[in-house]
Amino acid sequence: MEKRAFGKTDMEVSVLGFGGAEIGFSGATAETVDRLLGSALDAGLNFIDTAECYGNSEELIGKTMSHRRNDFYLITKCGHASGFEAPDWDPQMLSESIDRSLTRLNTDRLDVVLLHSCSKDLLKQGDVIEVLERAKEQGKTRYIGYSGDSDDALFAIQTNAFDVFETSLNIADQQAIELTLPEAQQRGMGVIAKRPIANVAWNSGEKPDNEYIQEYWERLQHLQYDFLDNELTASVEKALRFTLSTPGVHTAIVGTQNPERWTKNAQLLVKGALPKDEYDAIRNEWRKQSQENWVGQV
Repeated sequence: MEKRAFGKTDMEVSVLGFGGAEIGFSGATAETVDRLLGSALDAGLNFIDTAECYGNSEELIGKTMSHRRNDFYLITKCGHASGFEAPDWDPQMLSESIDRSLTRLNTDRLDVVLLHSCSKDLLKQGDVIEVLERAKEQGKTRYIGYSGDSDDALFAIQTNAFDVFETSLNIADQQAIELTLPEAQQRGMGVIAKRPIANVAWNSGEKPDNEYIQEYWERLQHLQYDFLDNELTASVEKALRFTLSTPGVHTAIVGTQNPERWTKNAQLLVKGALPKDEYDAIRNEWRKQSQENWVGQV
């Protein structure tokens, strides 16, 4: 699998990363996660992303993959209390959350800790950033970053406090391409694209029940990309290659609980970047059809 230098960090990351939300919310068993992540690492993936609020995702990863800790980069997020008796973003809670993540993940160090969709107003106070900076100084994490979108993300980048930036970017969510990615590139940040295949929202013949997917489904009714009429594997391939062809993106995280999916996902990227005319056609359709309220989706 192709690997890319992750901004100014010393990390070289696989272009396809694992997003840990689905295993935490789907009731996946440890046996399934062991097969899933084992096959992913064997296929060349070296980037695992999770969070404090993804159900038991951290525990599952720690239980099944700690014996292969040197084979992958490990990223988690903090911000939501998720079991602590404290408000979200409380500085003491953030510190305890990082320690809890280390325990859950069965490791003595993280590669990146991300602030999880923190608002601009909270960032301005400074103390939430100081918590991550202390964790870095103490060796609990090698790098720190911000995960989020739109104006909050722009402010986070412009603080110059972070090494890494994670944001939504896909065929139905392109605000970041002009708003935040150039700023992140200018600072040499490692960039993670979340929701890189728009949750395959077009695969539903009608508006999906899942509210998390509905916004993308509605946008795609306006965008009308002709390639979405193709066989599903072909349309997913093009969508994923679009995200990874965007300048400044280093890795795209995709979640699944299907252990056989990883080899198939890796095969989608064999052709590399989209040809320029195909990439530009998707961007031009977005420019024509996008509406003012089509902001990055958290």
